[in-house]
Amino acid sequence: MVRLLCCIAAMMFCSVQAEDWPQFRGPNCSGVSKTQGPLPEKFSSTDHVKWVAKLGDGIGCPVIASGRVFTSAMVDEKTVGLYAFDAASGEQLWMRTWPVGDVDEIHLTNSHAYTTPAADADRVYFYFTTLGMVSVDAKTGADVWQQTLPVPYFVFKWGAGMSPVLHDGVVYFVQDDDLHPAMYAFDSKTGTILWKDDRNDMAVNYSHPVICHTDQGDEVVVAGTGLLVGYHPRSGERLWQARTLLRNIKTTPVCQDGVIYISLQSKGIASQWLASIDQAETGNSDNKITKDEVQAFFGKRPVPDAFYKKTFDRGDTDKDGDLEGEELDIAFLAPNNRAGASFSAETPADEFVMAVKGGGRGDVTATHLLWKHSTKHTDHIVSPLVVNNRMLLVKEGGIATCFDTAEGKSVFGPVRINNAANYFASPVYGDGKIFIASENGSIVVLQDGPELKILAVNDMGDPVLGSPAIADGALFVRTRKQLLRIQ
Repeated sequence: MVRLLCCIAAMMFCSVQAEDWPQFRGPNCSGVSKTQGPLPEKFSSTDHVKWVAKLGDGIGCPVIASGRVFTSAMVDEKTVGLYAFDAASGEQLWMRTWPVGDVDEIHLTNSHAYTTPAADADRVYFYFTTLGMVSVDAKTGADVWQQTLPVPYFVFKWGAGMSPVLHDGVVYFVQDDDLHPAMYAFDSKTGTILWKDDRNDMAVNYSHPVICHTDQGDEVVVAGTGLLVGYHPRSGERLWQARTLLRNIKTTPVCQDGVIYISLQSKGIASQWLASIDQAETGNSDNKITKDEVQAFFGKRPVPDAFYKKTFDRGDTDKDGDLEGEELDIAFLAPNNRAGASFSAETPADEFVMAVKGGGRGDVTATHLLWKHSTKHTDHIVSPLVVNNRMLLVKEGGIATCFDTAEGKSVFGPVRINNAANYFASPVYGDGKIFIASENGSIVVLQDGPELKILAVNDMGDPVLGSPAIADGALFVRTRKQLLRIQ
């Protein structure tokens, strides 16, 4: 009997200690770990490293489920790989590879291995533009299911950047591209599409779905062009929407206690297109855009006719073959959603933080917006960190600002965090510390609190564009070339 009780106690202890970080930014995409283990303050690519795995290029985040770590990498220019490692020892458990076929050119900062998988104890869920959504066995890597999806098209060369999210037996995935914007809900066991929402009222966005727990039940909340939308998790019905956002969004909101916290930066559509195409070397800087300029900008990559029909032809209201002024807004914004229009008198500020209460129905713009403040210190890629009643933002160049979550009032900042760099990874939290990774390979460690306290700036010797994962008292860092366990 004593032995039995000891075994049960040991099993309970292991169960309590085991921690998962199952998707982009971990639990509910929040970046917050409840780890009880101490996390390191000072470290490097060699100091406090328990194990390291060499990998091909990739910028997706590592995820952890049931003692296994999963991440992706490019094996070569035409092959993508999905890897599984034992979280404790670093032993490679399995590797899966897929030929990717013809893929579009992307910005050098991005990688074709951009995606972060999602995982539970039984399966791993992995997206790639030319593969669609794939599920494999978490223990062996064997095929479970695959759902082919429309290959996304992006006019600008950043490329794809979305990853699947798990909740209550459902895999949620949003792909707001330039041709086939949609949200999908898959049965995690079978891959059956439970529902799909056509999001043609959106421009390109890169924001992940998050779960908002309300008195009316759980909601799947997705930010997009001009709209924050709350979906019914099982039917896909749009329960509510708040017209509070800008032209597009790349950051992912954070949900806490029924409230959605958002930071974003986005300029009007016309200024984006003029700056990117008309004022490029291939343009003529006349404040107009023609189809020839568009094609010249994208070089050998042909722009599909479907894109022109959906956008350019709609906007060319005077049929003179170019887009000018308000025609740019008409072309690239849906008729019923002109958020962030450059030539609208109602165009909002292009940077702000805000809080919206979940649980509403219909248009909740006026009823559920708790606070909203214009600021010049947000970032267009780095998502906010909300912990201990504070909302921390990190901006390109290494500038931090902090707001209280009650009213959005300033707590501190703007202030530099001693690492002037480009930031693509979002902050993560555990053991009272905040970890902020940057493209120059440094990870800044802050002490969480109402004042900025920098504990260390740690050099990993390789760019870090994916947010680190936290589990079992360890930090899992994916650089562009390797995966490390630090503790």
